[in-house]
Amino acid sequence: MPLLPIFLVGMFPMLLIGLLGFAGLGIFGVLLVCVGLASALEAHSDFIQEVIVHGPSRGSERDTHASDLHSAIRFAALVDVAGVALIIAAAFGLFYFG
Repeated sequence: MPLLPIFLVGMFPMLLIGLLGFAGLGIFGVLLVCVGLASALEAHSDFIQEVIVHGPSRGSERDTHASDLHSAIRFAALVDVAGVALIIAAAFGLFYFG
């Protein structure tokens, strides 16, 4: 029973890919790109809010916040790349196997 919520959340993407085939894979890729872009925008927003609310900070604190921003942007870029790869795979599958 403790794994039921995880199963229910993970069921919909699998159904999307299973029922729609390559088109579902493309939709999942578009959703991943949207999540990556939203994550990058949220990281920028948090960084800017920190600077505005707390003002100029010392070098070590500034480096920590910049490092957090860069790590969030790197993760968002990886999610974007994965989404684009899924979109390309879906297009390839639709044109060659569909």
